[in-house]
Amino acid sequence: MNDHVYKHIQLTGSSKSGIEDAVQNAISKASSTVKHMRWFQVVDTRGHIENGRIAHWQVTIEVGFTLED
Repeated sequence: MNDHVYKHIQLTGSSKSGIEDAVQNAISKASSTVKHMRWFQVVDTRGHIENGRIAHWQVTIEVGFTLED
């Protein structure tokens, strides 16, 4: 196994459905430009309330990816 060097960035995804969809939306969108993503960690979860109900979720994640040689 080779030694790896990782860089990490923060992304915020949103979804009307729930937390997991918000995470998936952020990762899916980033995957078009960020290569070699390997891990993520949820660092913040929040939501928007309208008329006493949850309107949508926002989840901030830290994503790690390996740097190319």
